[in-house]
Amino acid sequence: MNRSVRILNEIEKLYPNAETELNFSNLYELTIAVILSAQSTDISVNKVTGDLFAKYSDVETLAKADVKDVEKHLNTIGLYRSKAKNIIAFANQVIDNFDGKIPDNVEDLITLSGIGRKTANVVVSEHFKIPAIAVDTHVERVSKRLKIVRESYNVVETEKRLMRAFPKERWSQAHHSLILFGRYTCKAIKPNCKTCPLQSECKYFTKHKAEILKD
Repeated sequence: MNRSVRILNEIEKLYPNAETELNFSNLYELTIAVILSAQSTDISVNKVTGDLFAKYSDVETLAKADVKDVEKHLNTIGLYRSKAKNIIAFANQVIDNFDGKIPDNVEDLITLSGIGRKTANVVVSEHFKIPAIAVDTHVERVSKRLKIVRESYNVVETEKRLMRAFPKERWSQAHHSLILFGRYTCKAIKPNCKTCPLQSECKYFTKHKAEILKD
């Protein structure tokens, strides 16, 4: 068993049933929720999507929406003005370019407003069950602290390295497990190092060991 898989096994013991924390009931709602989650917490996104989806239940209704009204629904999350414009543009592009059907592959998805590789990978993995690893800030931080990827790697390089590190059939679950591990254990600020089973693998712990154990 290689080192990366051994680390993943330990993380999955901590979060054995890891899954997305976004609320959605179909492909449209999933895609919009993931777009809105950029630089916002899943909790904050879930607070706004209920009313948003009640009023704009599909790409057809969203495409005709007034941007000011959409902004009112989103104004408690970060970057809400640009996100309002993006999701309306997204809806129009799906109608104009894909006959109203949200694409089932990363290449087409990333041509749409508000969607980068992370969002596209989440959509194909979560809805279409296509193996993928979406690299968000949590996944990137965890994989670098645990020395699975090089510190210098960008998001695309990190994604490719993680795809090599883990078996393909585990990519989607690994994505969820790494996110929850980064969100609740290996946090950006004040990570829970004392209770973490991966201290010996972690360069953050090695660097800050004295002050962590002193507290």
